[in-house]
Amino acid sequence: MKNETSKSYAFGVTLIATLGGLLFGYDTAVISGTVESLRHFFIDPMNLSPFEASAMEGFVVSSALIGCIVGAAIAGWLSQHFGRKPALFAAAVLFFLAAIGSAWPEIGYHMPDAGDHTFVYHFVFYRILGGIGVGIASMVSPMYIAEIAPPSKRGSLVALNQFAIIFGMLVVYFVNYFIAKQDSGTGEWLHSVGWRYMFASLAIPSGLFFLLLFFAPETPRWLVMKGKTEKAHNILSKLVGSVEADQEIKEIKHSFDKEQESSLKPYYKFMMTWLVLFVIGYLVLQFSQVSSALEIAMIFSFLIALVVPIKSYGFAIIITGLLLSAFQQFVGINVVLYYAPEIFKSMGADTDSSLLQTIIVGIVNLSFTTLAILTVDKFGRKPLLITGALVMAVSMLGLGSSFAADLPSGLKLVFMLTYTAGFAMSWGPVCWVMLAEVFPNSVRSAVMSIAVAAQWVSNFLVSWTFPIMDKNETLISTFNHGFSYWVYGAMAVLAALFVWKKIPETKGKTLEDMENLWKK
Repeated sequence: MKNETSKSYAFGVTLIATLGGLLFGYDTAVISGTVESLRHFFIDPMNLSPFEASAMEGFVVSSALIGCIVGAAIAGWLSQHFGRKPALFAAAVLFFLAAIGSAWPEIGYHMPDAGDHTFVYHFVFYRILGGIGVGIASMVSPMYIAEIAPPSKRGSLVALNQFAIIFGMLVVYFVNYFIAKQDSGTGEWLHSVGWRYMFASLAIPSGLFFLLLFFAPETPRWLVMKGKTEKAHNILSKLVGSVEADQEIKEIKHSFDKEQESSLKPYYKFMMTWLVLFVIGYLVLQFSQVSSALEIAMIFSFLIALVVPIKSYGFAIIITGLLLSAFQQFVGINVVLYYAPEIFKSMGADTDSSLLQTIIVGIVNLSFTTLAILTVDKFGRKPLLITGALVMAVSMLGLGSSFAADLPSGLKLVFMLTYTAGFAMSWGPVCWVMLAEVFPNSVRSAVMSIAVAAQWVSNFLVSWTFPIMDKNETLISTFNHGFSYWVYGAMAVLAALFVWKKIPETKGKTLEDMENLWKK
């Protein structure tokens, strides 16, 4: 009976934490139903050249990712110094503010009906604000769950966070669809007012997340790290029982020795070096009127920051986290999630049909994420990652070929769905499981912060470059929109090879075992 109570408590706490994942998915996917409206409302009135318009569209659509990068970068420091729970509170507040501000970027200046395209940078500011919340939640939610969950269930419980992300995306697909249906068919209402309701809807789950966090405990591992052993023991007793709690407290204490604590400094030095280089690089490039200043600054500042010296096994940990995160994005998943309606329109679908097909993608995503939850603790992490990468590679190469050969739209939809299934059963949930569990206790928050920041840098680059590649006249005339999908397919092949050669299996291991895993 006690064991069942402990399991129920752990599951309940996990569900609260996964609301951070739901908001992560909701905030990042809400943009998919608004791309055309944002183009009409903000970009078309600017009278830009085709290239400038494409670049501006990519910037507006992916602007939240700038905040995601910053949020992930500071999440390690926030969760390390203030705790995992306060960091999640901060994310909830940012989500709420972003919902209101994105829906009403003229706030403080005009009523919504008096706004125009000149408020595009106000809109971008609020999207960045929400992105900071996403960045914090994307790093802290899975780490929180990993530190709460028992080893035998950790994979499936952390994977629930990815389920929540996909569920959030699916919910907003339905919300976007039903809001778009309120338009008379001309698009006038949708392009002037409807898109505002899509962003405003985020305020409801944001408020719910904030309230439920009051019922969630701080993680025992963070409490032990801060010397609050008695409080940690009380929480562990609720999670695993008092006898096992005694043993876990001893193991956690053993993992936090002085040598490990001192190893945190290089990681924070890395993050601060990168952030300073990024800000300086962006300002210099922007002043020089380089059109892709943000993109270039991110690439070079991140590469330069890697020269910061890392002691002992730290360099291997950082590189593994960076590449695992980068490959999750370079396979192109967020092109499907952010631009799905636009992709379906390029297949010949109208607005309603494209939004409906996007819902189908969301259902497939959710279904196969459920499959991953049920199998990740049974088959292990590596087999799922390799299998999923190969499925994605075949699907993306097939999708690109279908566009290039102008094959029927139905075949393109099949390839998109198989690609989504391949990602959902593997790299979607399992990558987050690996990032949350593979790093040693003493450096988990710092290294995971670096890895998740790298993931958002990669996400931004993919989202920024897709419309530029997809609307390039030379590439269209040669490959008919197929080129970018071949690039993502090639990345999936490289991802499979990377996991096969470099990623250790972590199934069934305690978080305290990770220290020895890396020393091997």
